[in-house]
Amino acid sequence: QGKKHAPCIIFIDEIDAVGRHRGAGLGGGHDEREQTLNQLLVEMDGFESNEGVILIAATNRPDVLDPALLRPGRFDRRVVVPRPDLRGRLQILKIHTRRVPLADDVDLEIVARGTPGFAGADLQNLVNEAALLAARRDATKVARVDFEQAKDKVLLGTERRSMIMSDEDKRITAYHEAGHALVAMLTEGSDPVHKVTIIPRGMALGLTQTLPVEDRLSFTRTQILAIIQHAMGGRAAEEIVFGHLSTGAANDLEQATTWARRMICEYGMSDRLGPVAYGDHGGDVFLGRDFVSRKDYSEAKAQQIDEEIETTLHDMYAQAREKLVDHRATLDAIAEALLERETLDTKDLEIIARGEPLPPLPSPVTSPETGAVAGTSSSPAKERADGYPPRGGKLPDPEPMPG
Repeated sequence: QGKKHAPCIIFIDEIDAVGRHRGAGLGGGHDEREQTLNQLLVEMDGFESNEGVILIAATNRPDVLDPALLRPGRFDRRVVVPRPDLRGRLQILKIHTRRVPLADDVDLEIVARGTPGFAGADLQNLVNEAALLAARRDATKVARVDFEQAKDKVLLGTERRSMIMSDEDKRITAYHEAGHALVAMLTEGSDPVHKVTIIPRGMALGLTQTLPVEDRLSFTRTQILAIIQHAMGGRAAEEIVFGHLSTGAANDLEQATTWARRMICEYGMSDRLGPVAYGDHGGDVFLGRDFVSRKDYSEAKAQQIDEEIETTLHDMYAQAREKLVDHRATLDAIAEALLERETLDTKDLEIIARGEPLPPLPSPVTSPETGAVAGTSSSPAKERADGYPPRGGKLPDPEPMPG
């Protein structure tokens, strides 16, 4: 069709759906996808002329594309479209707020600085959520508080104030999140704590969110160890205060183990094992990879890798625990403030760390998201989570980082 209507431009979205590696994965080379790819290659660079036809394709997985698809004469020009930086986010926000009335207290540059890692679609969703929240409170303009609550909803999930938590669960959750927050505040290389809350969101009973000061393109060894310590802070706080452990740290441990394994096996950051990458990180068979993952190290080396991962995790847990023991008074103060206010931001944590009392709570206002009075728990339906949901949720890869 393109040749008949030349000159024209043909755009293929998600080219990896038909352009994955041939001869690997499922199908044995005879499935419809590979036959479609073969015909596409013939049409792109066969004996017939393609004059006047420009072919453009897009994918999020260029690493799984067949090499023949990327040869000169086919898709030989690559344009990388990364996530927008601060300037890009600001321009995107200006586009999506052109028809949105903004209050005087809204500074789009501040909103852009507080949304590192957001893609264009994320920013559009943020503006839409803020507009909905403003409409729910019958406001004629979108205010700063609407953007803050919309950002929390996009990053952390919707509040579940209808969930009834016992006093014991609240106390355990408060100390768990206080442990995350305090370890992040005391650890070199950790991102600043943006917000900590014990209001259930999604499947988590509480969350500690950290945000980088600026856009991050890579991680240092110090930063990765800080992430692992941050993940261990909740479990360490529970052990110190209550003398026992709960299932609330399950996802924290999973994320800490993942970072430790990457640090040692992929990034070569182990002093004992040296600058060597271990294992095959090619990908999943359903993405056109091989059935068998290659293991390029011996059983003895595998044991050393396991020992190094365990040593790293134990050391980071011990350091996190030591910091919480040394600053037990601050830990107690953060937990008590969470039990009283449910949510603390950066300024609140800084005041508590200085040993000063927090300012009195403002007058209760209606939350536009839930219709409940802010700072209270409205529970018309007695809903409880099945089992014992994780308190911290998963640490994002790489950010933001819930507790």
